[in-house]
Amino acid sequence: MMMDILMYLFETYIHSDAELQVDQDELEDELLRAGFHQKDIYKALHWLEELAALQQTDAHSAIATSAATSVRIYTAQEMERLDTESRGFLMFLEQIKVLTPETREMVIDRVMGLETNEFELDDLKWIILMVLFNVPGNENAYTLMEELLYSKEQGIVH
Repeated sequence: MMMDILMYLFETYIHSDAELQVDQDELEDELLRAGFHQKDIYKALHWLEELAALQQTDAHSAIATSAATSVRIYTAQEMERLDTESRGFLMFLEQIKVLTPETREMVIDRVMGLETNEFELDDLKWIILMVLFNVPGNENAYTLMEELLYSKEQGIVH
């Protein structure tokens, strides 16, 4: 599954501060050795390329100028992928300033970019971490998100 590859890459390279300047062929070989399928590897690498491309586009610049009182209306497809709990979690993260309207839209874009029928709140949390890590200027938000994740895993947050 694509999410498994993304999580593997995030934990192995990004989260561990390992050298990320890895040749793509080496990376594909490593993922194949780890037991992932070629088709899924290509999809995951393409997904990551699209995440990087989001930072360089002005597609989300209009979001930054939207009113603070505006409300995000989800499309039917987004509501199919993001259940009520996931949408509520996104709203919560926006309210506590972990996500901005711009990073929220990047998260939704990457969620919709996944080729999967199975998507849960835990998957959303990983995607949020990946987006925050990859967008410059979100170090504090990334740290807050990390703390939320790990404290919940240990049963502190309910």
